Amino acid sequence: MKELKDIEKSIIKKYRKEIYSRFVRAVKDFNLICENDKIAVCISGGKDSFLLAKCMMELKRHSKVKFDLEYLVMNPGYNKENLDKIKYNASYLNIPITIFETNIFAVSNESNGKSPCYLCARMRRGALYSKAQELGCNKIALGHHFNDVIETILLNILYNGTFGGMMPILDSDNFSGMKLIRPLYYVKEKDIISWVKNSELEFIDCACSVTKKNLGKRKEVKKLINDLLEDNSNADINIFNSMFNVNPNTTRTIENKEKN
Repeated sequence: MKELKDIEKSIIKKYRKEIYSRFVRAVKDFNLICENDKIAVCISGGKDSFLLAKCMMELKRHSKVKFDLEYLVMNPGYNKENLDKIKYNASYLNIPITIFETNIFAVSNESNGKSPCYLCARMRRGALYSKAQELGCNKIALGHHFNDVIETILLNILYNGTFGGMMPILDSDNFSGMKLIRPLYYVKEKDIISWVKNSELEFIDCACSVTKKNLGKRKEVKKLINDLLEDNSNADINIFNSMFNVNPNTTRTIENKEKN
């Protein structure tokens, strides 16, 4: 791995256009961070959440807006190897993490429902909100990026028959006064991967055995997007922009949908 100072400098120098400027633009465009916010940066152990943590640290260092940060690592049942890697990376990157334990993997894997991933995601989100609120935070920040957004749009259309995606900021339904923010909303995954390789870092991938078995659909959508980009270099941008360019005169509600 490269030295920490070089890794940190690369975010605001070498990758300023691709990563840091897009991160800052999302924060400004969607008003993600306000004066006196206390934000829990949620670190799963992967590349995206660790990059988010470093971007948030950099922003706090230079921003005129005063806000505080907590760095949360929820352990849903990681094996020792993965948990040790998260701790090592956090220490190396000088991120003061708070780890808290849950049994979410065990509970979701033993569920009799058809969608353990959905149950796991809901439980993880709830656990993060709860811990963040306990620490006095009013927001949680997740590391979803541009590609997560457009892939989710297509997954919903192709496999669920719905139009919907990930919003950059959301009010919590179950935790009063809490919000969820996604500051990497404009950052493309290829640029995150490039930063990781340039920094000579190694993060955990997916630590859940159930999710690993169900990555097929997302891989198909990734391939579909890459195929579309070969014919139209703006295909990914257009999918992304569709979230904000919905024409109500050309859509129907569920009650009025056509029946086959």
